[in-house]
Amino acid sequence: MGKERDVRVFITGATGFVGGHVARQYAAEGACLRLLTRQTSRLDSLAGIDAEMVKGDLREPEKLRSALSGCDALVHVAADYRLWVRDPKQMYAANVDGTRELLKLAREVGIQRVVYTSSVATMGFKTDGTIVNEETPVSLTDMIGHYKRSKFLAELEAIQAAKAGQHVIILNPTTPIGPGDAKPTPTGRIIVDFLNKKFPAYVDTGLNLVDVAEVARMHMVALERGTPGKRYILGGENLTLKQILDRMSAITGLPSPKRKVPHSVAMGFAFFDETITGKLRGKEPRATVEAVRMGKKMMFASSARAERGLGFQVVPVYPALRAAIDWFVAHEYAPAP
Repeated sequence: MGKERDVRVFITGATGFVGGHVARQYAAEGACLRLLTRQTSRLDSLAGIDAEMVKGDLREPEKLRSALSGCDALVHVAADYRLWVRDPKQMYAANVDGTRELLKLAREVGIQRVVYTSSVATMGFKTDGTIVNEETPVSLTDMIGHYKRSKFLAELEAIQAAKAGQHVIILNPTTPIGPGDAKPTPTGRIIVDFLNKKFPAYVDTGLNLVDVAEVARMHMVALERGTPGKRYILGGENLTLKQILDRMSAITGLPSPKRKVPHSVAMGFAFFDETITGKLRGKEPRATVEAVRMGKKMMFASSARAERGLGFQVVPVYPALRAAIDWFVAHEYAPAP
């Protein structure tokens, strides 16, 4: 993209973990930024970024028309990312309807290029640890839980828009980690719980961890090099949960849990926690039935297409994991190990 001040980019989700890193990447390249923030958003993560802040909500997309006007590109990172939600309709309104209407508005105001941030959750994962890619067969019935279903349906909206001629590139990050996960995301919670010694046991599952900085870099590169309508997995290392915990143990000196529990036991705990904490107390449970059901599948993926087409780099995840741990400790999510 180059350091051209006249490139105007509208970014959604900039107050979130991935979106904040994306916004900083664009700012460093000299783009003129408009960032969507909600009325309730904390803006700490955007400190020092030269950008125009736009108040709005994905569930009221028509109000964003004037903010989108005059922009050269839309980078749609925002999503309702929760594994438990009291009212699923709100999640579908933001993730599916919001994406469809935002793409429609982008066409109507003449935005030339769009990057849509989907998720590796939309891929067809297996229980046997098979490494999947963008061509692995998958359908809506394979999606476990409202978050995955909503992202799958939103991705279909992006694919349909591209088929109709809109320049939409679809990025599918795996599990980003690094500094700045303020909420934190479900993955960030694994790190925080480990640091707080609240991880007495583990289940047999697997994730692909990726450095959030490399994910953010691809959000710039994809505008120039991506093929409209194509999905690009952005991943790093395929690791079992036990391997992730062992790496955190090596970094911090804290003990890694040795006890493996069956999925049936984890399911029982999740059902209890969801019932008591979620339904009766109205708070987000630490464990959810959907998360345990997802855990039966090994979320191992290949980033070969992104490597070939975008120049994506699969980098070791150790530095990003260390940076995430240091950030959580520095911001008092956990005591120094």
